[in-house]
Amino acid sequence: MIGRVIQLGTSQEIDGVNLKELASKRTTKKDTISAQRGTIYASDGDALAQNVASYKLIAFLDSKRTTNPKKPQHVIDKEETAEKLSPILGIDKEEILHYLSKENVYQTEFGPKGKGLNEITKNQIEELNLPGLGFMESYKRYYPKGQFASYVIGYAKEDDEGNIKGEMGIEKQYDKTLKGEDGSITYQKDLKGYRIPDTPIVRQDAIQGKDIYLTINSSIQFFVEQAINDSHKDYNWEWFTVTILDAKTGAVLATASDPGFDPNVRNISNYMDIFCQTPYEPGSTMKTFTYMAAMENGVYDGSETYLSGLYETSDGTVIGDWNRNGWGVISFDQGYAYSSNVGVINMIHRHMNSTMLRQYFKRLGFGKKTGIELPSENRGKLDFKYETEIYNAGFGQGILTTPIQNAKAMTALTNDGMLLEPYLISKIVDAETQEVILENKRAEIERVASTQTVQKILQLMDDTVNAYGNTGSGYRIEGGELIGKTGTAQIANEQGGGYLNGEEDIISSFAGIYPKSDPQIIIYASVKKPSGGSQKSISNAIKDIVFNVSKYYGNTDTNTNVVPINDFKVPSFINKKLDYAKTTLDASGIPYAVIGNGNKVIKQTPSKGEIITNKDTVFLITNDSSIKIPNVVGYSSKVAKDLLSKLGVKVNLDGVGYVVEQSLPEGTDITEGLEINLKLSPKFAVE
Repeated sequence: MIGRVIQLGTSQEIDGVNLKELASKRTTKKDTISAQRGTIYASDGDALAQNVASYKLIAFLDSKRTTNPKKPQHVIDKEETAEKLSPILGIDKEEILHYLSKENVYQTEFGPKGKGLNEITKNQIEELNLPGLGFMESYKRYYPKGQFASYVIGYAKEDDEGNIKGEMGIEKQYDKTLKGEDGSITYQKDLKGYRIPDTPIVRQDAIQGKDIYLTINSSIQFFVEQAINDSHKDYNWEWFTVTILDAKTGAVLATASDPGFDPNVRNISNYMDIFCQTPYEPGSTMKTFTYMAAMENGVYDGSETYLSGLYETSDGTVIGDWNRNGWGVISFDQGYAYSSNVGVINMIHRHMNSTMLRQYFKRLGFGKKTGIELPSENRGKLDFKYETEIYNAGFGQGILTTPIQNAKAMTALTNDGMLLEPYLISKIVDAETQEVILENKRAEIERVASTQTVQKILQLMDDTVNAYGNTGSGYRIEGGELIGKTGTAQIANEQGGGYLNGEEDIISSFAGIYPKSDPQIIIYASVKKPSGGSQKSISNAIKDIVFNVSKYYGNTDTNTNVVPINDFKVPSFINKKLDYAKTTLDASGIPYAVIGNGNKVIKQTPSKGEIITNKDTVFLITNDSSIKIPNVVGYSSKVAKDLLSKLGVKVNLDGVGYVVEQSLPEGTDITEGLEINLKLSPKFAVE
């Protein structure tokens, strides 16, 4: 024994065990400081995914925990405890008694229903004043808008180790960015596990997760989801998807699919996001890009004619127009508006080849990933080689594309031939310092079309929708500002080959631009197996979306005498005379509103450098010492919030869209800490 003691006292390692390290592990305790997961916001600051406090109920069963009988610290009356907890937790009394009757355990939990409790439930249990109950606090992911933009946001849940992990959408793609890095506190402990006084503490602070701001506009996203829901009241389908891009930047303003899901309950019927993960045959919306390929290769003559109706290929395959009788001898221009398959076939047969078509499709981004910031993006498929395959590809059959690829390709039509990079992340922000870590803006890829090609295609899209009797006339709105191309694709028969031929075995699509005089949005929408094969399910939804977006952007002209829309880069009027600001704006034809009775501008909205049009209003805030609350009814939530915030008023929004009611009347004095509630509606009736 003496020899062993000497050996232990003088040796650093015994039997392969480092004694110093062993002692350190037994006396050193390391507590984790959990990092807070970042919040996901819409572009206008609405929280779409955030952390909320979550509680797990614990029952202490060991009587040794109680040192003062007058203040018991363990469960005394198991029957009473089970009876009172049962209605709150939604667990049978017998099941609770089972948990409370465990032997030789210090504490027990209450299964799945005893976890993830919110603050209200925790308070209800605490009010029972039952001894021996406690709570472990943690956090869970909460999605305050439920199904809103669910495929984009995705969801995150707690894993087996208690960590919140992203499983779909942005939550998965940016999991590492959102979750941050846990910290720790390391200290020396005694036999009971308490810190030994006067010993050093090593603290490593947690690095909090970053906040992510999406390009999703809450109001426009709401318009899209509302339109889909309204359409579903009258029509059924297998799925319906709509994507809206900012025509000038490529930012994704909205994207929604039905059926969707609520990330809070994860009632998911399809884990694949149609927007970028589930390619399908696009049909005749692809004709736009086939026509562009012909124009860019110098082989297009819109007045050239052909016999519509049916076309027989060299191998005997007969391909027809949707109107099998055709329209007689018509021009290629007319063929676009009528959505003639035979027109595309003749154009390819006479003037084009597979290489010409494939190369141009690839330049537009088909057959490869767009790089949109979501997991598992599908590149689609451009697989055509033989004669019939080439013809089919020209009108969107036999190839696979995604909605985001189609929307991306259309940015060339709203930017004078320049193809833009679509994006979904506006910025990533350090939640603690508010430092912007990443910021995305308009990104140009390459010029893929000439001005002449763009203007010609826009004219053809205009004719398709706004000329009576053409395939897109069901999408016509008053004023004729919506233009586009329709598409109807047959659905491939995955069992026996070929295509299904039922009335509803189609995917109907619409690729549109609004407004044609100054494009603000690109719309790409598709519906699979619409009831009765009707286009109305999609056309009604699109027109409803455009109506609401037009009011949101302030495009209130609905007659045919549309005033041309001109861009205007806002200069700085701050610290300049009011008269100078008025004169400048009058000369440019820009509406303005003056706030206060001062003679000098001290604030303005929109800010310097922002691009607006002659349909937008510039607000000039003057050096008046008694500024009053203005009337903001009729303005979009963005405009109203920007203006009131610059006046020092806290704004609370109720709903989405534009202001229909304000809690404080026009003329109310503005005082420190003043708050105003704005009631919003997606449909504002202009008197």
